[in-house]
Amino acid sequence: MTTDDPATPRRSYAAFQHGAFLRYWLSRFLATFATQIVSVAVGWQIYDLTRDPFDLGLVGIIQFAPALLLVLVTGAAADRFGRRRIMGLATSLEALCAAGLVVLTVQGLTGPGPVFMLLAVFGVARAFLGPAAASLVANLVPPKDFANAVAWNSSAWQTATIVGPVAGGLLYGISPVVAYSIACFLMVTASVLIMSIPKPDQQTETQQPTLSSLFDGFRYIWREKVVLGAISLDLFAVLLGGAVALMPVYARDILVLGPWGLGLLRAAPGMGAIVVAMWLTGHPIRDHAGYIMLGCVALFGAFTTMFGVSTIPWLSIVALALLGAADMISVYIRETLIQLWTPDRLRGRVNAVNMVFVGASNELGEFRAGTMAAFIGTVPAVVFGGVGAIGVAALWAVLFPQMRKARHLDGRT
Repeated sequence: MTTDDPATPRRSYAAFQHGAFLRYWLSRFLATFATQIVSVAVGWQIYDLTRDPFDLGLVGIIQFAPALLLVLVTGAAADRFGRRRIMGLATSLEALCAAGLVVLTVQGLTGPGPVFMLLAVFGVARAFLGPAAASLVANLVPPKDFANAVAWNSSAWQTATIVGPVAGGLLYGISPVVAYSIACFLMVTASVLIMSIPKPDQQTETQQPTLSSLFDGFRYIWREKVVLGAISLDLFAVLLGGAVALMPVYARDILVLGPWGLGLLRAAPGMGAIVVAMWLTGHPIRDHAGYIMLGCVALFGAFTTMFGVSTIPWLSIVALALLGAADMISVYIRETLIQLWTPDRLRGRVNAVNMVFVGASNELGEFRAGTMAAFIGTVPAVVFGGVGAIGVAALWAVLFPQMRKARHLDGRT
């Protein structure tokens, strides 16, 4: 790992030297922040209405299902049409859904059905937004500044996902109408920012769409072993190593911290990730990217194991922060490799598949942890996952030598 010359601190902000990226970054931060507000407010509102935990599970599944069901369409759209326009329209649709939640709340809800319908539309908007947003960055900054852009994007996402739920809870405490109204305003602002970006260069798909072309993203991933290795590494590592679903058990029964302690545990990985993301903006990884990514996935598993066996609160929080830091580095490398190793005309379809895998790994990872904990206990379930993530890193180093030997994140091979 090498760094830029300290005499040139401006490299830390290289991506922001491109005005289009600044507007994109602000838009993504505001939209993500607003989405977190909506997610928290909807969760509280549905549980206040039904008192049924099963409905809370439906909230997540309903929003994830469109990304899975429309994976062939959303990626193809990002490759055929303007990604900036798709982002603007998708964010506007999210704003309309937030406005719909305001209307439903004012009229008075008697059941969760209408909210679930709006969440399904919200999920469709997110399904189209994801591939377009991930693919657009490469059209806004040159390859030499792309890794810096990924680091800044990651820091914005982590910050929004930590602060957004807190803001959502506080705003819901005032009124659900206030929470949804502010989320709607932020989404409208995000849409305006994206649409204000001058039309960027994009190698759009020009051939007539066919059923075969819809699967080009899958075929490219299978053929390009660096991309396949990076995507599948994250899928299996998170599937095995995820311990978020079991944090309430640790806070209540193992560490005996109570609700405030659960907040600390949930925030710790994000705080570690933010610190590392900010560090990466000024100290980009220039060489041996594949080895570093695999090493950080192994560290992710090791710190997961440390958290699993710890009965000391401060040690558990440190383990989670280090877990988040290691995960941030692997995500930073993986996302950069995927974008720079994928031709622009295929980026939308590849990113659509990637985002389904990421979403599935998070959802299934929590299910794996919860199910295994029910059978063998909470601590063994977390430890098994951590050791499993280490094993995945070692196995992928053997199965994907091209990925292991990938070196540069600045567009060179």
